[in-house]
Amino acid sequence: MSYVFAAPAVTSVPVLGRAERFPVRRVYCVGRNYVEHAQEMGFTGREPPFFFLKPADAIVPVAQGETGSIPYPTLTKNLHHEIELVVAIGTGGRNIKAADAHKHIFGYGIGLDMTRRDLQGEMKKQGRPWDIGKAYDQSGPMGPITPADQAGDVVNAAIWLQVNGQDRQRSNVSKLIWNIGETIEHLSAAWELAPGDLIFTGTPEGVAAVASGDTLVGGVDGLGELRVRIA
Repeated sequence: MSYVFAAPAVTSVPVLGRAERFPVRRVYCVGRNYVEHAQEMGFTGREPPFFFLKPADAIVPVAQGETGSIPYPTLTKNLHHEIELVVAIGTGGRNIKAADAHKHIFGYGIGLDMTRRDLQGEMKKQGRPWDIGKAYDQSGPMGPITPADQAGDVVNAAIWLQVNGQDRQRSNVSKLIWNIGETIEHLSAAWELAPGDLIFTGTPEGVAAVASGDTLVGGVDGLGELRVRIA
């Protein structure tokens, strides 16, 4: 098969302990999925889950032990960090039940849903889609994927983020409003999941602004650390 120009390279993420990489198909994100974060954003309670997407090439793979680099993006003066547990889908499906969700998970990783908060907020006020705040270039730095059988007790793991050595976010995955299985059940009712899909599961409280030159270090117990510098 020939194309009118060279086909784009496949975005992929390293897999811990393996030479093969995880090719990224789609990137789904869950909004306001920790109670305290929902409250700091002006919401309360167990609201129905909602989703947004990032393009696959928004992912910036960062190898274990290395410090990734992303630029401070254009058009914004209020860039926020959001540390998240990422679920990597290895087996696709539609209408997956929460109890069966684990059968579809290849592994887990650590990601940052970087957000142009001022642009997102302006779009919210106007009732318009806020892709410009969430789905911009290089908005999804992500560390290696740890295969599920090596990831430990992810559902009860601590999740945290420091900026320049100071705590910003610190919580536990057990505080998800919609847990991993429930998230996959809801998501697969709306889209057919497929191998290569990533699910950013939501961020805990403590989101705040970062500036050029800041170093972000985040982690989920059992999955190592993600280090990113804002260039």
